[in-house]
Amino acid sequence: MSRELDKEFLFDAQALEHALALMGQSYPQQTPAALNDQPVLGDRLPEQGMGSIAALDQLAPLVLGGAARLGAPTAFAHKDPPTPWVTWATTLWNASLNQNLLHPATAPVAREIEEKVMTWLSPYFGMSGGHMTPGSSAANLTALWAARECAGITEVVASDAAHLSIKKSAHILGLRFTMIPTDAKGVLAREALPQDLSKTALVLTSGTTSVGALDPLDLIGQAAWTHVDAAWGGPLRMTRYAERLAGIERADSVAVSSHKWLFQPKESALIMFRDAAKATEAISFGGAYLAEPNVGLLGSHGATAIPLLAMLMSWGRAGVAQRIERCMEMADQLAQYIQEDERLTLFADPTTGLVVWRPRAQGDLEKILTRLPSGMISTVTIGPDKWCRNTAANPNADIAQLIQEIKKALA
Repeated sequence: MSRELDKEFLFDAQALEHALALMGQSYPQQTPAALNDQPVLGDRLPEQGMGSIAALDQLAPLVLGGAARLGAPTAFAHKDPPTPWVTWATTLWNASLNQNLLHPATAPVAREIEEKVMTWLSPYFGMSGGHMTPGSSAANLTALWAARECAGITEVVASDAAHLSIKKSAHILGLRFTMIPTDAKGVLAREALPQDLSKTALVLTSGTTSVGALDPLDLIGQAAWTHVDAAWGGPLRMTRYAERLAGIERADSVAVSSHKWLFQPKESALIMFRDAAKATEAISFGGAYLAEPNVGLLGSHGATAIPLLAMLMSWGRAGVAQRIERCMEMADQLAQYIQEDERLTLFADPTTGLVVWRPRAQGDLEKILTRLPSGMISTVTIGPDKWCRNTAANPNADIAQLIQEIKKALA
């Protein structure tokens, strides 16, 4: 007697083509309030479903129309880039397969793909290997965990511009946290470091969140363990700007967010170690149901290396560098305009593609913010002052249009 298979779990080319067609349509911009305006999205889960095609038709205007357009010509505000279409395809493959890298039996090739990605990328940072995490917050926590186990650290030292995940990680790991001030350009003030770093993990940031500053990497080696949070600026090592991170190869660990300047979908990051074998052993655990030890923080986790490998195969190092260098060039062009416009002041020359500036006249900043297109400007507070921030994460941004929009807002 034959049995009827549940078609919701089977390949349906026509349905997937319909989903792609919805992606290609243009939708009016939606606000969060639009979710409550849909009769089908009431306060209670419906007893009966409407079917997958109908669900997609209902959701498309909300999801696709209610999202920030990170690839728009004026998208230059945040560290979240547009993603290449090859990652859309491979993410769809991942969803259809639902592999779990915890077990070799459920992801035999995907586990090897992650190792291949780490083998390709680790040498740019002088590291010998590592693994992937959902983001640099988890990567930073993993690095400091390894520092505690391998180097016996009891304290974490970082600048006041370090990512909040550093302080959180120290708290989770039961480590003392010491915050060091930054100088006028947002760089860790070396003269404020404690003299005794023999039990310390020193965290240096390569591309701070607010201004993109680079902490001095010549400090590497002065502490029991040095971790470089290169979540943003790390991929510069693959470009003609590599020397801006000179010395990173002497660090004990390096974190990079591949969902930033490696243009990957969320959630994708790398944690790499100079002595990967020692670090991996220190943060590995076994279990009766595991064929191999579980490394790092994650148990079950997906095959996020597959979209990254697909992009690296498609573009090569030169293609990755081309996109990042294009972003850097646009940041320099914007900074030059700001320096030349007497109505504006530049915080500092951009070193990692972040341009921070403000109008000289008091009261003009809020006026400018209301006049600029959505997604063009973010704001940061430095000391008592609010500043505008542009972040060069979108290779398809139109720098001429961006400058023209600022001129219009100032008029």
